[in-house]
Amino acid sequence: MIIPRRRFLGSTALLLGNNLLDRLTTPLYGFADPEQVKTAVASTPSSPVQFIDVAERAGLKIPNVWGGTEHKRLIIETKGSGIAFFDYDNDGWLDIYLTNGSRLDAKWPAGGTPTTHLFKNNRDGTFTDVTEKSGIGRSGWQTGVCVGDYNNDGWDDIFCTFWGHNILFHNNGNGTFTDVTKKAGLAQEKGRWGTGCSFVDYDRDGHLDLFVCNFVHLDPDHPPSIEDASFCQWKGVPTMCGPRGLPGDTNILYHNNGDGTFVDVSDKAGILKPGPRYSITSVCCDFDNDGWPDIYVAVDSMPSILYQNNHDGTFTDVAVISGCAYNADGHEQAGMGLGVADYDCDGWFDIFKTNFADDTSNLYHNNGDGTFTDLSFNSGLGINNTYVGWGCGFIDYDNDGWADIIQINGHVYPEIDKYNFGENFKNPRLVYKNLGNGNFKDVSAGMGPGITERFSSRGAAFGDYDNDGSMDALILNMNEPPSLLHNVGGNKQNWIKLKLVGTKCNRTAIGARARVITGKHIQMGEVQSGASVMSQNDLRLHFGLGANKIVDAIEVKWPTTQKIERFEHVKANQILTIREGNGIIAAHPPS
Repeated sequence: MIIPRRRFLGSTALLLGNNLLDRLTTPLYGFADPEQVKTAVASTPSSPVQFIDVAERAGLKIPNVWGGTEHKRLIIETKGSGIAFFDYDNDGWLDIYLTNGSRLDAKWPAGGTPTTHLFKNNRDGTFTDVTEKSGIGRSGWQTGVCVGDYNNDGWDDIFCTFWGHNILFHNNGNGTFTDVTKKAGLAQEKGRWGTGCSFVDYDRDGHLDLFVCNFVHLDPDHPPSIEDASFCQWKGVPTMCGPRGLPGDTNILYHNNGDGTFVDVSDKAGILKPGPRYSITSVCCDFDNDGWPDIYVAVDSMPSILYQNNHDGTFTDVAVISGCAYNADGHEQAGMGLGVADYDCDGWFDIFKTNFADDTSNLYHNNGDGTFTDLSFNSGLGINNTYVGWGCGFIDYDNDGWADIIQINGHVYPEIDKYNFGENFKNPRLVYKNLGNGNFKDVSAGMGPGITERFSSRGAAFGDYDNDGSMDALILNMNEPPSLLHNVGGNKQNWIKLKLVGTKCNRTAIGARARVITGKHIQMGEVQSGASVMSQNDLRLHFGLGANKIVDAIEVKWPTTQKIERFEHVKANQILTIREGNGIIAAHPPS
């Protein structure tokens, strides 16, 4: 049975009025250029929220290097990589991790090899590159990233997937990281093409396990010669080949032994049963509300996977029978990115999945009975099919209490710019406003230059980097510096943000679920590792409250014990730190 949707009683009136320009240009640590905001508002006077790209003035000038700029000869050059928001130093402010790649025929000068980068948040709208000091920089084709405290020492660690050999970086708690891949039992003899990843406590023993997606068998230790690269066709245009025709790979589940080491349990756990797939992004969430985390995987050009947790250390792929393996017409799709939220506030988590061009993204509505229905067209999301979609996320950009959607786009064939296909290599972003009645509206054109500017983007992470109560976006742009989209105006309505800390469960509280109740409106969120496309979002849970200045109740359900803690009559516009068994241990107003 589908639980009836609840309508939000709060008003959106606070977002409207004649003082829009004044409110949007109010100084916010100088994070947004007032002239940029004025230009955006003048062109779209009805839009109360603007996204402004402040990456350059924030100090994020390092370009992503990924394959050729005019031509892509092998599939590795097209896939791109993820990006991460995470608080590595526990100061309450989101830092930034940038992946990086290479070029197939490049001969880099000494000191000129592209590397990954870690940027520390200076709390004033700028970031400092601390890569060298942290020891986290690496060269190579790094594709994915996910975050979690695997050894429960109170500091979030970072797992990085590569076309090559994956790395687990242990956070030493002093601003530095140590490569513990071999020590932790995660080193592989042969390189593979790792993509998305997620930390997840699948057996609820209080220790984070690790799920890793793999894409195709393209040997990184003996890469094919670009002189021998074969060509296929897309719409009659010669392009690189794949993934169809290339051998797929299998995913991996590592069990945490509780002593800092992991063991591969993929076969025993049933992870290998779906067979080889072109897996790209994973997200872990309790989709059937049974208290155990499930794993959904976006798969390129093959059926997607939903690993249902059997409560005994094993999983069963139920995607086909559940209705989330294919689209509504029963066709395979080129799945890329994932967002998960209870978008209609009916108490069940739904799925948004991006796909290739000439197809629409999916909105899989959770029916609450073990099935999903693809409502892409019914909900108003099926109107865009010219973009290759990548990173995505449910974020309540205007704090009205309903989760909106942002989709990041970028084609894979630079050559298409020479042809009149109605498609381009560089694309704008998409924003869909949740109307609160199960429907969405494309409002992209009025959301500011950070949305309408064109890039060929891949990874995206969502979070509140400046702690002002509005959700921002961090986007990886292929062969260009990243975008940092500052949300201007989104905090004019009320909000609450939760930083959950486990004691009996894993310290990062991955899998913990929170419900925020205002009147008859009940929102729900769950702490997740890995999502978007091969990326990591802010681990804090953000809820818009509309006109409500008081939260009637916050309920937190901890994953290991399944115990619920309840907090009543909480003031809005705070960042709360809640520790399992100790209640609210810190409350910070917006800075």
